[in-house]
Amino acid sequence: MMTTPSQSDIPFLTDLRHDLHAHPELRFEEKRTAGLVASRLRSLGYTPQTGVAGTGVVATLDTGRPGPAILLRADMDALPIRETGTTSWASRNEGIMHACGHDGHTVMLLGAAETLAADPPERGIVHFVFQPAEEGGAGAKVMIDEGLFERFPTQFCFGLHNWPGLEAGRLGVRTGPVMAGGWRFRIVITGKGSHAAQPHLGTDPLTIGAALVQEAQLLVARRTDPMVAAVVSFCIFEAGTTDNILPQTATLAGTLRALDPRVLTDLKAGLTRLCTGLAQAHGTAISVDFHQPYPVTVNAADAADLARAAMLKLMEQDGGPAPELDIVPSLASEDFGFMLERKAGAYAMIGNGDSARLHAPDYDFNDAIIPRGIRYWHTLAQSCATAL
Repeated sequence: MMTTPSQSDIPFLTDLRHDLHAHPELRFEEKRTAGLVASRLRSLGYTPQTGVAGTGVVATLDTGRPGPAILLRADMDALPIRETGTTSWASRNEGIMHACGHDGHTVMLLGAAETLAADPPERGIVHFVFQPAEEGGAGAKVMIDEGLFERFPTQFCFGLHNWPGLEAGRLGVRTGPVMAGGWRFRIVITGKGSHAAQPHLGTDPLTIGAALVQEAQLLVARRTDPMVAAVVSFCIFEAGTTDNILPQTATLAGTLRALDPRVLTDLKAGLTRLCTGLAQAHGTAISVDFHQPYPVTVNAADAADLARAAMLKLMEQDGGPAPELDIVPSLASEDFGFMLERKAGAYAMIGNGDSARLHAPDYDFNDAIIPRGIRYWHTLAQSCATAL
């Protein structure tokens, strides 16, 4: 049976997406969002389980006929970014915005829950997981630690993320690493403050920090195989309070990313060595702390094949753009990797078109891709029921 947008209420879902965008919530604070999700699921005949990992919501479609169990996941949280967009649905919560499209992910999965309720798979079980805290909170890991897979047993896990720069509605997947693993780091350099006119009487943490930023780039440029994707990014450099005093301390923070877990380990060790060496060279104290690691998101071959088959079938049905069957991986990180460490699965992309990039203050999810995202989920669930 061909899946069509008419099987879900697209105007309702578009309005809901705008409402979620206007009322974004940070990680583990998605109470309003979770309430709207649960309410919609109940109206569709589901019995959602709420409070999973604090604000997560899970609903299950059981056909009553023996078959595979699959899990479809969407993330719900927003980011601490001040929105510069001027749409009527721009964020009303100062300093918080949906800059990664999780509002769109949420409504696409709700649409899939609607279409699958009306046209269920031939057999098996589908779990719809609405996850909190993807952005730095490792919400997937928290759900797993709280017994997600014990409460909702599944054979395969699937995720879907919008991707700016990829043609709107074009789907893509690959076998193997698709999103990078990442470590976040915080470095504090403690020097000795002094007058700007007498730098020799102090120990300037700013110049040491600047040297550290430069030297750290060599960990990738000269210490990592150039055929392996990796990056060291410093995103925070804070020091000083006025323009004529050398500060006492400087704080730097950022992230290490790589598609190979061994490279991540090497980058972490290399950054630690640099901090130790600079501290000894300048006679100062430098502390480095690593936190919130995300694993590499690795697609299993059989799960990626299921996703490819669904994409190709959908293209035949709706005449949409041909999928990218071996999409280029990204150095962005995704806590869906925690799920794929435990269960086979595949993380796929759907093009957001020529929009602002993810995490940009003028980003917005493309409403035009909502129907195709729903059709992908529906086709995938139907295909798994017959292929497994």
